[in-house]
Parts: sequence; C-alpha cells; structure tokens
Amino acid sequence: MSTSVCNWIGVTCGVRHHRITALDISNLGLIGNIPPQLGNLSFLALLSINDNNFYGSLPYELARLCRLKYINFNYNQLSGNVPSSIFNISSLQELSLKHNRLSSMVNVSSGGSNLMSLDLSENSLEGEIPSFILECRQLQFLNLSFNNFRGGIPKEIGNLTKLKTLSIGVNKLEGEIPLELGNLVELERLLLLGNVLLTGQIPSLLFNISSLWQIDLSHNSLTGDLPHNMCSHHHHPSVLERLQLSKNQLTGTIPYNLWQCKKLTTVSLSYNQFRGRIPRDIGNLTMVKGLYLGGNNLIGRYL
Repeated sequence: MSTSVCNWIGVTCGVRHHRITALDISNLGLIGNIPPQLGNLSFLALLSINDNNFYGSLPYELARLCRLKYINFNYNQLSGNVPSSIFNISSLQELSLKHNRLSSMVNVSSGGSNLMSLDLSENSLEGEIPSFILECRQLQFLNLSFNNFRGGIPKEIGNLTKLKTLSIGVNKLEGEIPLELGNLVELERLLLLGNVLLTGQIPSLLFNISSLWQIDLSHNSLTGDLPHNMCSHHHHPSVLERLQLSKNQLTGTIPYNLWQCKKLTTVSLSYNQFRGRIPRDIGNLTMVKGLYLGGNNLIGRYL
C-alpha cells in the first residue's frame, strides 16, 4: 500500500504506536452496514459515523473496544436492538444514537459506570425505562425523548445526582412525577413534555433546585395548584429562564412569587384552568420575550 491508513480521511493514529485511535467519518454520505471488523481496532477511543445512511443492526463486536470513550451514531437508519454489551465498555463516557430506527434494549445487570452522556432520543424504543440506566451514577446528560417508553418515571432517577439535563419527553410515560427528582441538585434542564398520561401535582421540591433554568412540563395531564415556592429562594436568586406548563389541567391562581423570577424569558401557562386576576407584578419581568396565558379563566388586562 502506497499510503498509510493513518493518512486516510477521518482517521487519526497514535503518535507512538501508529494504531487508529479515532475514526470520524461523519457527513460523508456513506451507505451500508456498520462492519463488525471495527471491533478489531483495539486502540480506538472515538468512533463517529453520524449523518450518514448506515442501516441494519449495531454489531456486538463493538464491545471489544475496551479503550472506547465516545460513540456517535446520530442521524442514520440503524435498527433492531441496542446491544447490552456496549454498556459493558468500562471506558465509555458518551453514547449517542439519536435519530435512528432502534426498537429495543436488552436490560443489563451492570455496566455504564463511567457513562456521562447518553442520547437515545428519536428512535422507536419500547418498554419501561431500562433499570441499568439508573445505575449510571456519572450521568450528566440523559435524553430518552421521542420514543415509546411506557410505565412510570422511575424514582431511582433521583440517584443520578450529577444530572444536568433530564429529557424524557414525548413518550408514553404515566403516573406522577416522583418527588425524588428534587434530589437532582445540579439539574439545569428538566424536559418531561408530551407524556399525556403523566398526572398528579408538580412537586414543589423541583423549585428548590438552584441551577434549574428550563422546566418544560407541557402537554401532560398534571393537576393541582402551582407550587408557591416558585422563584422565592432566600439564599440565591432564581436562574429560571423558561417555564413551560401549557396544556395541562392546572388550577388555582398564578403564584405571586412567579414574578420574582427576574431572568424569565418564556412563560407559557396557556390552556389550563387558572383563575383569578392577572397579577400587576407581571410588569417586573423585564426579560420576557414570550408570555402565554390564553385559554384560562383569568381576568384583568395585559399590561
């Protein structure tokens, strides 16, 4: 061969051993199956094939890659099962399989201990949220949205105390929002929208999380009054920017404390059953770009 494989497009080799350490063949318009021979690249740390037209199943041979840290297979046409063996790669920190046609996951007893980011969104995954995900205590980013997950939101998610983003919207989840989500003290974004069977009240503990800047609970069947501790932190100013609660069955009045959220840019409370007067203090929200209060039983004028 006249040219080393290390000079190929998308290939990175180690300086000393000249073995392939990274393979990034994203956006090349490639079509076909993922070759199981990738499992022979034992020094591979990064594998990225996103935005191509790969189809078929994920090869189990990938589990041989004991140095692998990053897998990105987003935006392909992969189908079938997510092999549980992938989660047994102890070095794996990031697994992204967004926007494929994956339909099932085999539950594993352990593994994923160092996984920091897991994106399985925009697939056709079914069944309950797999319990092994709840053992990945290093997770900071978890996106399971736009699938067909059923059952309740597991209260064990509250053990993933390093989570910054929890996105499990647009599934078929049911039951109440577990109080244990209040344990996620580093959470920045909570996206539970579009689970029409999600019922019960919004736990007031969520509004004690000082880092939370986006809450989207819209298009559910949540009931009860809004918590009255919204944005009334004594020790730290609220960082809440986006509060999206439209299309539920929420009742009562809009809490006075809401207008103390000085950083709010989007407030969507439309299509609920709120009553009472539109608070005059709404004028304090100088950052607001979108304010949606329609479809309620409110009285008074917009200022």
